[in-house]
Amino acid sequence: MDIAHRTTDQQTPAEQRRRELLEAADRVVLRDGPKASMNAIAAEAGITKPILYRHFGDKGGLYRALATRHTDALLDALRAALDAPADRRRRVESTLDTYLASIEAMPQVYRFLMHPAEEPHQNEQGFDVGRHSAPLLRRMGEELGQVIAERVDLGPAAEAQARIWGHGIVGMMHAAGDWWLGERPCSRAELVRSLADLLWGRLAEADDRADGPGF
Repeated sequence: MDIAHRTTDQQTPAEQRRRELLEAADRVVLRDGPKASMNAIAAEAGITKPILYRHFGDKGGLYRALATRHTDALLDALRAALDAPADRRRRVESTLDTYLASIEAMPQVYRFLMHPAEEPHQNEQGFDVGRHSAPLLRRMGEELGQVIAERVDLGPAAEAQARIWGHGIVGMMHAAGDWWLGERPCSRAELVRSLADLLWGRLAEADDRADGPGF
C-alpha cells in the first residue's frame, strides 16, 4: 500500500530512499507483526543496521515514521467516511466500520503499532510500543475532536466538549476493536451497530453548526 504524499518523481533521493526503507519495514511488519526487529528490517532492505539507524535515529524514530505513515492513511479514510453523502447515523456507522476494517485488513500492522512482542528478540531489545502508541491515539483523538468542533453545535464550551468526544470515541473504538480483533465474538457489522447505538443518543440530539459542513 503506497501512502506517500508525493509521487516518486517529486521526491529527493533521500526521500525516495526513506520511502523504500519504510516499505521494507512494512513488509517485515506485515509478516512478523510485533516481533518485527531492526535486524529483520535491515535485512529486508538489503542494508546494515547502522545504515537503518542513520536514516531513523533509533527504534523509536522508525516506529514513529511507520506510525505516522499508517495513521495518516487511516485519518484520510476516516475523513472520507465522515464526508460521504449520507445521513448522520450512516456516516457514524461508516466511520466506525472504516476503523475496524482497517485493523482487520492489516492485523499484523495494528499489533506492531499497539502491542509489544510477547517474546523479546534474542540479543535485541524490542520496540518500545507502549511509549509511542499513546501519542498515536492522542493524535487521533485530537483530530476527531477538531472534526466534531467544526461540524457539531455543542453550545458553550464547545471546543472542550468536542475534544472530550473525540478522545472518548477514539478510546472506545480502540478498546472495542482490540477486543474484537482478538476474540471475534461477533461480526464486524454487529460490532459497528452496537457501537453506533452507544454513541447515538447525544449525537442524534446535537445540531450541525450553521457555518460547518455538517456531521
